[in-house]
Amino acid sequence: MLENAGSRLKTWLVAGVGTAAAIAVAAVMGAFGARHEPLPVLAPASQIETGEWLLRPLKAYAAEGDNLYGVPLKPGTKALVLEVEMTNRTAKSTKDYFDVLQANQATIDPATKPFIALTRDSTLSPELHPGLPERMAYIWQLQDGAAPPASLELTLIRKTYKQRDNLYGLPGWFNPAPIGTLKLPVGSGPDTADIQP
Repeated sequence: MLENAGSRLKTWLVAGVGTAAAIAVAAVMGAFGARHEPLPVLAPASQIETGEWLLRPLKAYAAEGDNLYGVPLKPGTKALVLEVEMTNRTAKSTKDYFDVLQANQATIDPATKPFIALTRDSTLSPELHPGLPERMAYIWQLQDGAAPPASLELTLIRKTYKQRDNLYGLPGWFNPAPIGTLKLPVGSGPDTADIQP
């Protein structure tokens, strides 16, 4: 009886030490093996395909005011604005564009999503129809007292179309992943000239 208990204790100890060693080896391999290549730098004047969208960056600028494209900014608040031409590549109208551009600025809270407006009529977060290019303004409110940066740095995110997802068996755009970075000079207002190729 005592011999069986000792044998079991010995087995558990060996298994525990083996498990701990396996975890340690996996952690070391992960630390050295997970070298990520830097994301490609995308040309600001080019058309960029992100799965659902074709994007053409137009201009970036700093602005302030309480009603920029209908966005309810606090009086005296500064904002970074990116104007971009967007074309919906899907077969139906959608507004799935909030995460396609992510600002990489210390002056913008990364947890804050931008306001997005149609520039021609200041409609906030409209559905964009298939195949029709629209000029949109992404507007990030700067933190209180923050000065606008000299350039706007962005990461672009692509989604992949799946005929059936694993959870519901329905079609859709899934698996968001970064495809590259973009850097645009920040002008001083909405009259800044468009970026030319």
